[in-house]
Amino acid sequence: MNSLISTVLKEKTDRIHVQLFRYAIVGGFAYVVDFGLLFGLTETAGIPYLLSAAISFLTGLATNYALSIFWVFKTRSMENRMAEFSIFAFIGLAGLGFNELFLWAFTSLMGWHYLLSKLAATPLIFLWNFSARRFALFSSPKDIVLTSTEGE
Repeated sequence: MNSLISTVLKEKTDRIHVQLFRYAIVGGFAYVVDFGLLFGLTETAGIPYLLSAAISFLTGLATNYALSIFWVFKTRSMENRMAEFSIFAFIGLAGLGFNELFLWAFTSLMGWHYLLSKLAATPLIFLWNFSARRFALFSSPKDIVLTSTEGE
């Protein structure tokens, strides 16, 4: 049991199911940071909500990045950390765009309540963010399966 807990919570690993579990925790924590900061900056500090939303989103993104490189992903495929963060952020922004598209489609086209639409979109966006980040930033070339041309 100690070995399992150590593998899931402590050790650096390339096991995708452990990374997915950890990424869910990291994403949840980053969301709490984002949401809490949005509320705090708007309600307590009196900052306009759109500016608060931008600050809180970027803080949540930075939190997700820091925890992902520290705890979720073992392998980092880029040496340039600024480029790595830029790609990480771009994937997050693409996820935000997909989220908006899904919310609009589920709510406006299919007639679902917006909260149901958000529930349906969340796992799709989660899988997008995890898969794109793992593939683009946190995998070694040996992890990418290509069609073999040996023997031809």
